Amino acid sequence: MHQHHLSLLVFLLLLLIVSSSARSQGAPRRTPPEISFTVSMPRPYTHLFEVEMRVRLAEPRAQTDLVMPVWTPGSYLIREYARHVQDFSAETPARALAWRKVTKNTWRIDTDGEREFIVRYRVYANELSVRTNELNDRHAFWNNAALLMYIDGYLDAPATLRIIPYGNWRIATGLPQLDGQANVFRAENFDILYDSPVLVSDFHTIEFQARGVPHRIVIDGEGNYDAERIRRDAQRIVEAAIEMMGDVPYRDYTFLLMLAPTGGGGLEHLNSSALIWRRFGFRPEKDYRDFLALMAHEFFHLWNVKRIRPDALGPFDYTRENYTKLLWVAEGLTSYYENILLLRAGLISDRDYLQMLAEAIKNLQSTPGRLVMSVEEASFDAWIKYYRRDENSVNSQVSYYDKGALLGALLDLEIRRRSDGRRSLDDVMRYLYAEFYRKGRNYTPEDFARACELMAGASLAEFFERYVRGRDELPYNNVFEAVGLQLRTKSEDPNKPPKAYLGAQLAQEGERLMVRAVRAGTPAYDQGLNANDQIIALDGKRVDLASFNARLEERRPGEIIRLTLFRADDLRTLEIKLGAEPDDDYRLVPVQSPTEAQRRLYRAWLGAPFPPPLQQKTGE
Repeated sequence: MHQHHLSLLVFLLLLLIVSSSARSQGAPRRTPPEISFTVSMPRPYTHLFEVEMRVRLAEPRAQTDLVMPVWTPGSYLIREYARHVQDFSAETPARALAWRKVTKNTWRIDTDGEREFIVRYRVYANELSVRTNELNDRHAFWNNAALLMYIDGYLDAPATLRIIPYGNWRIATGLPQLDGQANVFRAENFDILYDSPVLVSDFHTIEFQARGVPHRIVIDGEGNYDAERIRRDAQRIVEAAIEMMGDVPYRDYTFLLMLAPTGGGGLEHLNSSALIWRRFGFRPEKDYRDFLALMAHEFFHLWNVKRIRPDALGPFDYTRENYTKLLWVAEGLTSYYENILLLRAGLISDRDYLQMLAEAIKNLQSTPGRLVMSVEEASFDAWIKYYRRDENSVNSQVSYYDKGALLGALLDLEIRRRSDGRRSLDDVMRYLYAEFYRKGRNYTPEDFARACELMAGASLAEFFERYVRGRDELPYNNVFEAVGLQLRTKSEDPNKPPKAYLGAQLAQEGERLMVRAVRAGTPAYDQGLNANDQIIALDGKRVDLASFNARLEERRPGEIIRLTLFRADDLRTLEIKLGAEPDDDYRLVPVQSPTEAQRRLYRAWLGAPFPPPLQQKTGE
């Protein structure tokens, strides 16, 4: 092309861009459509929700696209909710409208200039988890992201939700109810609608107030729980969290607690949380403490992640993955605070907390994947790894929950030490809340590191480079020294004989003894035992899980065992030289002669006097 013609073309293109920008800036704000949903469940035993979506467009259009989300915030996996949709139809009050699928989760309706239309469809719901839907003759629970479609381009549109319960069931949700309209709720936009799960059943309700704000725990199902104890302890957790953050950014809060035969989990929301717990999992005391930790975790999320938001997590794109390197902060630091809140609420002691922390360290140190993947990598790859773990995940991955929680503890102590006790990780969270949430911003990895350095009053560049972006072993004792603690990993008994060690995770599956996983660096891994092998015999004698473990107890490190096994359909014999079981009795113990600074920082951290030193045992 001639240079003169090229210059003229560039000039015309720039003129078009400028004039288009000027028109768009001066154009009036578009009017969103009016959208109302009705969800009913006339035959719950079919597991089918019936959804009606009524739309009134602000202006006529030839086509309208409806989109079903593929994931729900807080659970970082593409779940393909559209796969449960069936019996889709669209019509006006006068005629049926043609429609077709244009992507896996998009329905295109030929609205042909019609401004009002009705869409109806059913959604199959037979999976109880906090991120999916379940409908049966006992209850209805759903996430709106897994049930309700939105009009493409109009996530900012308000919507109403009318619920027709089955029988005499009642409704619990964080959505506000419309005045004077029974069972009708309103969301300012679809982000809020999708952030508000719904439970419909004959549930029990526990209520309390904190800072004058109403809170309720809705319990669906029967179990061995003590309602009054849960009310009292939940209130203490809530008050401890509010005391730390200094603000109550909601008008009411609802815990949706569903009791099931097995399983457990939680999902956070702006003014509610969905929890699943074992119906008889409130005793013994350790199980109840784990339940309280789950409540504390999901409640603390209302600040950390729902309002203090990592870079990519809001506004959301519900049609694809939303990548971030900050899940170790969003989830890991929340895991750190779940137990800190129990401590501050007076529900556990400082000794309890240190024992829990030592167990968490042991768990991480027994995961070979900690040396293969950083927590930033684990965060970014959550979409393809964390929720899709397999038999090799222990060797190739690290949990951003587990390592993130330990990084939270170490960062807290580093900030306390470097600031001489004037600042802590609490100050980092409050800073992010004030400087990012209140100013309508999301934070980046660099923003988080700068906030930590601001509170520490010193550079933490090496810490983040080695332990967050890198894969170095965590510097436990270097950091715990600030509060007068030492991490010990050896047994107190110097005469304790070493046990034989294989290094495979075994499980009894009916009549079959199966290898579930094999940790890297163990005798089993290095000498060829595989996950999914079926062990038939040990040294020529048939074994199940109990007899295998009993026989292994009789052996000594260095001895050779002969395993007979099936690998797929092939019969094999494998000889393995046993190693020595790791001496990993992890404990956090006080130093013998703590300084005044160590005592002071310990008290500020755990709210208790520095513990007396342990008595030394002979030979230790």
